[in-house]
Amino acid sequence: MIPAPWNSLADVLWVLLPALIANAFATFPRGRGPPMDFGRVWPRDGRRILGRSKTWSGFFFGALAAVPFGLLEAGLILLAPPDLQVVPSLGPSLEAALPLVLMVSFGAMIGDAAGSFLKRRLGRPSGARTLLLDQLPFVLVPIAAGLIAYPGLFVSVFASPTAVLWLLVLTLGLHAGFNWIGFKLGLKKVPW
Repeated sequence: MIPAPWNSLADVLWVLLPALIANAFATFPRGRGPPMDFGRVWPRDGRRILGRSKTWSGFFFGALAAVPFGLLEAGLILLAPPDLQVVPSLGPSLEAALPLVLMVSFGAMIGDAAGSFLKRRLGRPSGARTLLLDQLPFVLVPIAAGLIAYPGLFVSVFASPTAVLWLLVLTLGLHAGFNWIGFKLGLKKVPW
Protein backbone atom coordinates (compact mmCIF):
# COMPACT_ATOMS: atom_id res chain seq x y z
CA MET A 1 0.00 0.00 0.00
CA ILE A 2 1.29 3.47 -0.89
CA PRO A 3 1.58 5.90 2.08
CA ALA A 4 -1.18 8.56 2.04
CA PRO A 5 0.95 11.60 1.04
CA TRP A 6 2.44 9.72 -1.92
CA ASN A 7 -0.93 8.29 -2.89
CA SER A 8 -2.28 11.84 -2.97
CA LEU A 9 0.61 12.86 -5.26
CA ALA A 10 -0.15 9.94 -7.59
CA ASP A 11 -3.86 10.86 -7.70
CA VAL A 12 -3.22 14.56 -8.43
CA LEU A 13 -0.65 13.77 -11.11
CA TRP A 14 -2.86 11.08 -12.66
CA VAL A 15 -5.92 13.31 -12.99
CA LEU A 16 -3.99 16.40 -14.15
CA LEU A 17 -1.58 14.70 -16.54
CA PRO A 18 -3.62 15.67 -19.64
CA ALA A 19 -3.56 19.32 -18.47
CA LEU A 20 0.19 19.22 -17.91
CA ILE A 21 0.76 17.66 -21.32
CA ALA A 22 -1.59 20.10 -23.06
CA ASN A 23 0.21 23.06 -21.52
CA ALA A 24 3.62 21.70 -22.53
CA PHE A 25 2.59 20.79 -26.09
CA ALA A 26 0.92 24.16 -26.76
CA THR A 27 4.37 25.61 -27.47
CA PHE A 28 5.12 23.23 -30.35
CA PRO A 29 3.50 25.38 -33.09
CA ARG A 30 5.94 28.14 -31.98
CA GLY A 31 3.36 30.90 -32.13
CA ARG A 32 2.46 30.26 -35.76
CA GLY A 33 -1.13 30.73 -36.78
CA PRO A 34 -3.70 33.35 -35.97
CA PRO A 35 -3.72 34.77 -32.46
CA MET A 36 -6.72 33.76 -30.38
CA ASP A 37 -7.72 37.41 -29.92
CA PHE A 38 -7.19 38.13 -33.67
CA GLY A 39 -5.19 41.22 -32.63
CA ARG A 40 -8.17 42.86 -30.96
CA VAL A 41 -7.87 45.08 -27.91
CA TRP A 42 -9.97 45.18 -24.75
CA PRO A 43 -12.09 48.34 -24.94
CA ARG A 44 -11.66 49.29 -21.28
CA ASP A 45 -7.87 49.46 -21.28
CA GLY A 46 -6.83 49.47 -24.95
CA ARG A 47 -4.52 46.46 -24.46
CA ARG A 48 -4.60 43.21 -26.43
CA ILE A 49 -7.23 40.80 -25.13
CA LEU A 50 -4.79 37.88 -24.81
CA GLY A 51 -1.57 38.86 -26.54
CA ARG A 52 0.45 37.59 -29.47
CA SER A 53 1.65 34.41 -27.76
CA LYS A 54 -1.80 32.80 -27.51
CA THR A 55 -2.59 31.26 -30.88
CA TRP A 56 -5.32 28.95 -32.08
CA SER A 57 -2.68 26.52 -33.32
CA GLY A 58 -1.14 26.27 -29.83
CA PHE A 59 -4.58 25.98 -28.21
CA PHE A 60 -5.73 23.10 -30.39
CA PHE A 61 -2.35 21.39 -30.74
CA GLY A 62 -1.86 21.36 -26.97
CA ALA A 63 -5.35 20.14 -26.15
CA LEU A 64 -5.53 17.50 -28.87
CA ALA A 65 -2.00 16.22 -28.20
CA ALA A 66 -2.99 15.54 -24.58
CA VAL A 67 -6.08 13.48 -25.40
CA PRO A 68 -4.24 10.27 -26.44
CA PHE A 69 -2.21 10.39 -23.21
CA GLY A 70 -5.38 10.76 -21.15
CA LEU A 71 -7.00 7.85 -22.97
CA LEU A 72 -3.86 5.79 -22.43
CA GLU A 73 -4.15 6.51 -18.72
CA ALA A 74 -7.82 5.50 -18.75
CA GLY A 75 -7.00 2.29 -20.59
CA LEU A 76 -4.10 1.37 -18.31
CA ILE A 77 -6.18 1.65 -15.16
CA LEU A 78 -8.94 -0.43 -16.78
CA LEU A 79 -6.39 -3.18 -17.49
CA ALA A 80 -4.94 -3.18 -13.97
CA PRO A 81 -6.23 -5.77 -11.52
CA PRO A 82 -8.40 -4.13 -8.82
CA ASP A 83 -5.81 -4.74 -6.08
CA LEU A 84 -3.18 -2.86 -8.14
CA GLN A 85 -5.34 0.16 -8.99
CA VAL A 86 -3.56 2.77 -6.88
CA VAL A 87 -4.87 5.78 -8.84
CA PRO A 88 -8.48 6.71 -9.60
CA SER A 89 -10.25 5.48 -12.68
CA LEU A 90 -11.08 8.10 -15.28
CA GLY A 91 -14.17 6.16 -16.35
CA PRO A 92 -15.59 2.65 -16.66
CA SER A 93 -14.54 2.51 -20.33
CA LEU A 94 -12.46 4.49 -22.80
CA GLU A 95 -15.62 5.96 -24.28
CA ALA A 96 -16.80 7.07 -20.84
CA ALA A 97 -13.38 8.57 -20.03
CA LEU A 98 -13.21 10.61 -23.26
CA PRO A 99 -15.41 13.53 -22.05
CA LEU A 100 -13.34 13.85 -18.86
CA VAL A 101 -10.06 13.76 -20.80
CA LEU A 102 -11.36 16.37 -23.25
CA MET A 103 -12.54 18.55 -20.35
CA VAL A 104 -9.14 18.44 -18.62
CA SER A 105 -7.17 18.94 -21.88
CA PHE A 106 -9.25 21.81 -23.27
CA GLY A 107 -9.79 23.20 -19.75
CA ALA A 108 -6.02 23.58 -19.44
CA MET A 109 -5.88 25.63 -22.63
CA ILE A 110 -8.85 27.75 -21.57
CA GLY A 111 -7.18 28.33 -18.20
CA ASP A 112 -3.93 29.30 -19.89
CA ALA A 113 -5.79 31.82 -22.05
CA ALA A 114 -7.62 33.14 -18.96
CA GLY A 115 -4.27 33.67 -17.26
CA SER A 116 -3.09 35.69 -20.26
CA PHE A 117 -6.29 37.72 -20.20
CA LEU A 118 -5.71 38.59 -16.52
CA LYS A 119 -2.06 39.44 -17.17
CA ARG A 120 -3.05 41.87 -19.93
CA ARG A 121 -5.60 43.53 -17.62
CA LEU A 122 -2.82 43.97 -15.04
CA GLY A 123 -0.71 45.70 -17.69
CA ARG A 124 1.80 42.86 -17.98
CA PRO A 125 3.15 42.49 -21.52
CA SER A 126 2.96 39.20 -23.39
CA GLY A 127 5.83 36.97 -22.29
CA ALA A 128 6.41 38.86 -19.01
CA ARG A 129 6.92 36.65 -15.97
CA THR A 130 3.95 36.85 -13.60
CA LEU A 131 4.09 34.53 -10.62
CA LEU A 132 1.01 32.33 -10.18
CA LEU A 133 -0.80 33.65 -13.29
CA ASP A 134 1.80 31.86 -15.41
CA GLN A 135 1.39 28.61 -13.49
CA LEU A 136 -2.02 28.12 -11.92
CA PRO A 137 -4.93 28.98 -14.27
CA PHE A 138 -4.20 26.06 -16.60
CA VAL A 139 -4.84 23.61 -13.74
CA LEU A 140 -7.47 25.58 -11.80
CA VAL A 141 -9.93 25.75 -14.72
CA PRO A 142 -10.03 21.97 -15.33
CA ILE A 143 -10.23 21.35 -11.58
CA ALA A 144 -13.15 23.78 -11.25
CA ALA A 145 -14.90 22.17 -14.23
CA GLY A 146 -14.21 18.71 -12.79
CA LEU A 147 -15.66 19.65 -9.40
CA ILE A 148 -18.90 20.51 -11.23
CA ALA A 149 -18.99 17.75 -13.88
CA TYR A 150 -17.25 14.91 -11.99
CA PRO A 151 -17.57 15.76 -8.28
CA GLY A 152 -17.05 12.17 -7.09
CA LEU A 153 -13.60 11.99 -8.69
CA PHE A 154 -12.42 15.57 -8.24
CA VAL A 155 -13.53 16.03 -4.64
CA SER A 156 -11.91 12.75 -3.64
CA VAL A 157 -8.63 13.77 -5.31
CA PHE A 158 -8.38 17.50 -4.55
CA ALA A 159 -10.24 18.06 -1.26
CA SER A 160 -7.31 17.50 1.10
CA PRO A 161 -4.56 19.90 2.21
CA THR A 162 -2.01 17.33 1.04
CA ALA A 163 -3.50 17.33 -2.47
CA VAL A 164 -3.44 21.14 -2.58
CA LEU A 165 0.21 21.11 -1.51
CA TRP A 166 1.07 18.55 -4.21
CA LEU A 167 -0.89 20.60 -6.74
CA LEU A 168 1.23 23.66 -5.96
CA VAL A 169 4.52 21.72 -5.95
CA LEU A 170 3.73 19.94 -9.22
CA THR A 171 2.35 22.97 -10.98
CA LEU A 172 5.04 25.42 -9.96
CA GLY A 173 7.90 22.92 -10.28
CA LEU A 174 6.89 21.12 -13.46
CA HIS A 175 5.81 24.33 -15.13
CA ALA A 176 9.22 25.89 -14.49
CA GLY A 177 11.00 22.74 -15.68
CA PHE A 178 8.97 22.35 -18.87
CA ASN A 179 9.33 26.03 -19.69
CA TRP A 180 13.09 25.90 -19.27
CA ILE A 181 13.27 22.82 -21.53
CA GLY A 182 11.00 24.51 -24.10
CA PHE A 183 13.21 27.60 -24.02
CA LYS A 184 16.38 25.51 -24.51
CA LEU A 185 14.75 23.67 -27.43
CA GLY A 186 13.78 26.98 -29.03
CA LEU A 187 10.05 26.37 -28.57
CA LYS A 188 9.61 29.30 -26.17
CA LYS A 189 10.99 32.82 -26.36
CA VAL A 190 11.44 33.12 -22.58
CA PRO A 191 12.42 30.47 -19.99
CA TRP A 192 9.30 31.08 -17.92
